[in-house]
Amino acid sequence: MKTIKGPALFLAQFAGDTAPFNSWKGITRWAADCGYVGVQVPTWDARFIDLDLAASSTDYCDTFKGEASENGITVTELASHLHGQLVAVHPAYDEMMDGFASDPAVHGNPKARQEWAVDRVMKGLSASKNLGLTAMSTFSGALAWPYLYPFPQRPAGLVEAAFDELAKRWRPILDHAEDCGIDLCYEIHPGEDLHDGITYEMFLERVGNHVRANMLYDPSHYVLQALDYLDNIDIYAERIRMFHVKDAELNPTGRQGVYGGYQSWVNRAGRFRSLGDGQVDFGAVFSKLTAADFDGWAVVEWECALKHPEDGAREGAQFVRDHIIRVTPNAFDDFAVGGADEAANRRMMGLDR
Repeated sequence: MKTIKGPALFLAQFAGDTAPFNSWKGITRWAADCGYVGVQVPTWDARFIDLDLAASSTDYCDTFKGEASENGITVTELASHLHGQLVAVHPAYDEMMDGFASDPAVHGNPKARQEWAVDRVMKGLSASKNLGLTAMSTFSGALAWPYLYPFPQRPAGLVEAAFDELAKRWRPILDHAEDCGIDLCYEIHPGEDLHDGITYEMFLERVGNHVRANMLYDPSHYVLQALDYLDNIDIYAERIRMFHVKDAELNPTGRQGVYGGYQSWVNRAGRFRSLGDGQVDFGAVFSKLTAADFDGWAVVEWECALKHPEDGAREGAQFVRDHIIRVTPNAFDDFAVGGADEAANRRMMGLDR
């Protein structure tokens, strides 16, 4: 078994227009001061990374890593969630999703935006290779999500057609991931067509069980769906290649449940919380991932309806440290080993009589 690495911090929620949150050197220095040893970098934030340069220049990547290392920080992975979301967008979300594309030239043009997004995900994979990484996270995007709980009933074949198209769009990206030696880890997340185990399996089947089509495990999204987040580890251990440490709570009442009644995050029955303030049993999560030989980083993704992000970040680093299990090199009862050989074993079972 391997010891989980960390703590690391996902930088997406901390980017800002003021120091230290508006520059690569500044935010890595701040992350180290909070107690982190690694960071996960959003590919869409030009304040931190020039994706085009990272995809084409190992010299740039060496400098990028070196500046982080000077602050005691390792680059753990790149994250391409916003670009991945744009690989597949249902028309109902077109106008809202334009905001995820940093190039105004593709706004209002779904076809051009989708092609742009595929290019950005591809470049994220190339950049990951140049940085010497092994995994990159993303979203799957969604074509079928508006039909999740339909009335009137979905027409026959609609979901199948959506997943066929989703697989068609992602297959060339997955092949590029294989060429780069990078695991593409889909965050299983409401709002995505890959939002639970069943939908992940539907997609995996359509991409031929692609070796690079793996998972980012985040128990908070399972709590909000009333899904068994511990059993999920047992089922998908071989495919879980990334881990977001994020907490959540689901407190249904007689007035609202999983769907939230269109309320703000503070007023929903299900909401994200800072680590330790929600309902996730992280002792069990870290135990199961360690027993499953998870060989990756524990990455804090701060999201909370109540707590200030800087407080959540600082508390999160220590929370992860307190939960990482240093793997034992020997069995607890090794002291009682009597020492035996094959002949002795046979005698003990009476097989040579």
